[in-house]
Amino acid sequence: QVQLVESGGGLVQPGGSLRLSCAASGSIFRINSMGWYRQAPGKQRELVATITSRGSTNYTDSVKGRFTISADNPKNTAYLQMDSLKSEDTAVYYCNARVIVRGRIFESAYWGQGTQVTVSS
Repeated sequence: QVQLVESGGGLVQPGGSLRLSCAASGSIFRINSMGWYRQAPGKQRELVATITSRGSTNYTDSVKGRFTISADNPKNTAYLQMDSLKSEDTAVYYCNARVIVRGRIFESAYWGQGTQVTVSS
């Protein structure tokens, strides 16, 4: 019912920047929030940043001051600008959206397929 398509991952040197995009499509009545999670090899998936439909943002401590989440609500798209990247940011990044589908009352969570971010010299 809802599809999330991510783009923008890749290989970057330490200190570099990348911008991830996540576009939601499908039978969307309202998107309550969108966010980015990441999972490094051998580790659990962790929250990176979230943004609500009203623009409130939340970041995990390790990315504060380096990453910026934003959204284009009419386009149902969220972005994650990642600056001053470190090797420990290397992970698969997953987009998440909490969506109320048309014809339903309660929200459901949807996930993208993931995009690899590798920070290495």
